[in-house]
Amino acid sequence: MSGPGAFAQTEPKETVAATEEEDAITKMEKSPWLLAPMFQSNPKLGTSLGALAGYVHYYDEKSRPSIFAVMGQYTTTESIVAGMQARTSWDEDRQRVIAGMIYGYIKNDYSDYLGTGVPLQSNSEVKGLIGRYTYRVHGNWFLGVQGLYQNFGIVGETGFDQTVLDVLGVAPYKSGGAGLVAQYDSRDDENSPTQGWFSTLNNMAYRESLGGENDFDVVRADFRYYMPHGKGNVLAFRQLNHFTYDAPTQVNAPVQLRGYKIGQYNGSYMSQIEIEERYRFAQKWTASVFLGIACTYGGNRDCTDSENQYPAGGVGVQYALKPKEGIVMNLEYAQGKDDNSGVLLKMGYAF
Repeated sequence: MSGPGAFAQTEPKETVAATEEEDAITKMEKSPWLLAPMFQSNPKLGTSLGALAGYVHYYDEKSRPSIFAVMGQYTTTESIVAGMQARTSWDEDRQRVIAGMIYGYIKNDYSDYLGTGVPLQSNSEVKGLIGRYTYRVHGNWFLGVQGLYQNFGIVGETGFDQTVLDVLGVAPYKSGGAGLVAQYDSRDDENSPTQGWFSTLNNMAYRESLGGENDFDVVRADFRYYMPHGKGNVLAFRQLNHFTYDAPTQVNAPVQLRGYKIGQYNGSYMSQIEIEERYRFAQKWTASVFLGIACTYGGNRDCTDSENQYPAGGVGVQYALKPKEGIVMNLEYAQGKDDNSGVLLKMGYAF
């Protein structure tokens, strides 16, 4: 055998397969399309499966990635949740918009509804629209406006359940509101921040003149800080306050910690603190551990009473689907008090 190609070597099949796999992953990461599964298991909704499909777009080099997405989930309790959302940044990140539309038909099964000690089963249908526009006025400061409209219907599963709802003052309602937003954002990334501050103060004035059935007010103050340390690790901190004034029972300020069912525990006011350590153990993988505590208060309730305190903690693991945009898949387990717990697979960090 002779000739220039007589002893030419070919790459092993394993190497070729690995290269093709890497090329496929790189192509997926660079694609503007996003497809992710969703999973949730908790005592309220049972076990739910669903998916999120999205599109990522950059309007210019200085703007942050804009995401347009649709999602849907179906649960073992025959509940349905579906929605559309958009988060955009353009004009060199001077202008931002957050918008969403949601529909849900949810069968609730509470072991202790609103802290009354009474179990309750109810069916609720929710339709909602929300939008927020902010403009960068100076440096990292933004000012803007927001609006919301929702139609909430609820009925008891049995006659006794309906009686409980009537006693607690929980009834179907429509609400429309508008408000102002003041925001400071020095985060290096919206999806996976590694450093910086995020603070926002906003209100929503719900009025009959805006299509609602009640006049009431909601004020929220949200403070977050991200501290990098080590090689890619981040210590994240959040302090959230939610205040309601003359609000219907069902829209009082709810505990929003992971591990609790939104809407089961609420009060006129709610404040909570969370701290989370995010440890990067591989190029695209991080692990997290988090702790938090919330308190509902107002009226004759205060935070010195352990009955109004809601501790929580948990662990998670995250994989970077799109490293450039900081988009991660996040699997978390959270545990609260009184057998409240949950397992959740979703896109993005909790904060």
